[in-house]
Amino acid sequence: MGYSFSRMLAAIVLAIMASLSWADEVLQDTTASPQTIEAMADADVEEDIAGAPPSIQDILNQLASRSFDDKEAAIRQLAEQDSPRVVPLLNALMNRDLVHNREDDTISLGSKQDGQWLLLDPVSETEIGTVDSRAARPVVINNRLRTVINNQLALFALNSDDSEQRVQAAAQLIGNDDPDMLSALRLRRESEDNSRVIEQIDTALNIAALGSDELTARLNAIDTLSSNLHPEVKNRLNERLRLTESDAEKTALTKALRRIDSRIENFQTADTIFFGLSLGSVLLLAAIGLAITFGVMGVINMAHGELIMLGAYTTYVVQQLLPNSHEWSLLVAVPAAFLVSAFVGILIERFVIRFLYGRPLETLLATFGVSLILQQAVRVIFSPLNRTVITPDWMSGALQINPVFSLTYNRLYIIFFALAVFLGLLTLLKKTRLGLQVRAVSQNRTTARALGIRSERVNALTFGLGSGIAGIAGVALAQLTNVGPNLGQSYIIDSFMVVVFGGVGNLWGTLTAAFGLGIANKLLEPMAGAVLAKILVLIFIILFIQRKPRGLFPQRGRAAED
Repeated sequence: MGYSFSRMLAAIVLAIMASLSWADEVLQDTTASPQTIEAMADADVEEDIAGAPPSIQDILNQLASRSFDDKEAAIRQLAEQDSPRVVPLLNALMNRDLVHNREDDTISLGSKQDGQWLLLDPVSETEIGTVDSRAARPVVINNRLRTVINNQLALFALNSDDSEQRVQAAAQLIGNDDPDMLSALRLRRESEDNSRVIEQIDTALNIAALGSDELTARLNAIDTLSSNLHPEVKNRLNERLRLTESDAEKTALTKALRRIDSRIENFQTADTIFFGLSLGSVLLLAAIGLAITFGVMGVINMAHGELIMLGAYTTYVVQQLLPNSHEWSLLVAVPAAFLVSAFVGILIERFVIRFLYGRPLETLLATFGVSLILQQAVRVIFSPLNRTVITPDWMSGALQINPVFSLTYNRLYIIFFALAVFLGLLTLLKKTRLGLQVRAVSQNRTTARALGIRSERVNALTFGLGSGIAGIAGVALAQLTNVGPNLGQSYIIDSFMVVVFGGVGNLWGTLTAAFGLGIANKLLEPMAGAVLAKILVLIFIILFIQRKPRGLFPQRGRAAED
């Protein structure tokens, strides 16, 4: 029993000693040095940071690497961030507005000012400070990275609420074989309801399908693309035709390319006709005033081109007087040009032409002298240099019908403007007292005077009306070409050709001749060239006048018989 008691006592003593030893260890742990505690805390923070996703600034700092692969990875990682700053930062990278600050090895927004870099925080856009121009430089990217950035921007735009942005984004991805881009297009296709966006997406997906391993998929894509006029479609079909070894695919590709070429040729013809109508509208505006003066008064006015020039310069002066109102300055320029040219025309008639009626050769020489005087006057006032008239925004750009055919707005507006002027003049001559007197004088001057019509007054007003319309033609020409002292010389011969071919004094003949010669000229240009085309048109008119001296629509009345 004594032995058992001794063993129990020893066990209790050992237990007490073990407890004291454990307490001492705990005390030592709790009384660790501040350095140890700080190290442990830092280790915990680093562990938390390692588990957190990188910030936008951390991703941007990776662009400081010299490796383009690292930069591409950073760009793709940035594009995955759910932040409104992603698109502006990608655009900033494209525009070289992201700079690498070498002092602290970070990426910031930067702009050069007074030889220094002004740095902004890329996320908050708050000012960081300035550094020397050598302490920072724009982030360098190559063409591969630009393609990656454009693709990422297109993906963002593809999900925009603006349908026009979605159309442009889908069009930008046409020809892109990146699997991620194609997946995004397929996903967008399922929810898209805009027909233009769907058309662009289908084009992109079918072009990608040309590279499929399955012949059926390629044949379906070829059949779908056979009516598509996008330039990339034709390029890919030609490329596939060189690579394929399948007879069925070669046949389908050949048929598709022929159909596309046929459609392109048709639209090119339509484009040529449109430019012919545009040229015809300019000729109509230039010749319609001459048709009145030449038809009613029998005056060969060689200063008609300079009256067109005065209208163009009036447009330029109006824009200079209204520097902040280019959008509606044309509304002021049209009546102003009409009044200026009409006033000059009346002065020419009163002080020159009325003394030379019945003497066509002297009239021609006198008006030619007037044209030289007007040219020199413009050179003295405005200098010999050409002047530019700013086209309003609503006349800029083009109406895109398809990838190979578009209608430029300035020419489209001029066509409608020329027709409006023609209808307005026709109404004036048919429905007003002045128009009745003009027609009476043009048909039989002697009888009109016997009936009490003051032919001298009619002559002055008629010449002023024709001159004013020439000024309106100058407004239209100012939207198509530069304004210079020799502007009118380019159209005076064509104007006489139109008047003679259509029939002297006949407005409908002038309309028909203007558009007919304009279209014929443009159809001949691709085959014969611009100069030879004009020569051929002139030869045709000479032969035609020998056959029908009075033109397409001869003037009626006793004056015509004379």
